[in-house]
Amino acid sequence: MADRSSPLERICVFCGSRVGNRPIYRLHAARLARLLAERGLGIVYGGGSIGLMGVVADAALEAGGEVIGVIPEVLMAREFAHPNLTRLHIVRTMHERKALMSDLADGFVALPGGFGTLDEFFEIVTWAQLGIHAKPVVLLNSGDYYRHLLASLRHAVDEGFIAPEHASLLVVTDEPEEAIEALFTYRPPVALPRWMGREER
Repeated sequence: MADRSSPLERICVFCGSRVGNRPIYRLHAARLARLLAERGLGIVYGGGSIGLMGVVADAALEAGGEVIGVIPEVLMAREFAHPNLTRLHIVRTMHERKALMSDLADGFVALPGGFGTLDEFFEIVTWAQLGIHAKPVVLLNSGDYYRHLLASLRHAVDEGFIAPEHASLLVVTDEPEEAIEALFTYRPPVALPRWMGREER
């Protein structure tokens, strides 16, 4: 059942259109989806039937969860869309896809994935940095998949390109259960430094 004391109703899941080379990626995707469904949280995702996207959709639907897909026309034409979703939105462009996914969701979880997953993930973190939203953004580091990315982000902080306070907008977890808990316990920072000061223009 849904936690009626929580403002969360739907979670956007970013993930790959491939399943990856290790079983842990599929296992974590399915477990996260089932846990979300069991907590009464709907899932918003890219609408695909393949890769980890398909794993997430299938696991949530099997658990009785709501699954909303958002897919651009170009992928719809290639028959990548999942046929059994609660609802499927077909949009014209990738930009419209990301905007609608954000509008429909109260929080975000990124699973392992490639260019598309990273694009969606970094855009939503950037929107948090700019104050466009104050929703939780969780990176599920399944099997330490994102270790090199996290090292690069720490390097960007050390080199002065990302403020430590802005880096804290991203919550990193290793297990699906931790990701769910992070979504429910997240509290946005009361005050963040300006993204760009006068001396940085």
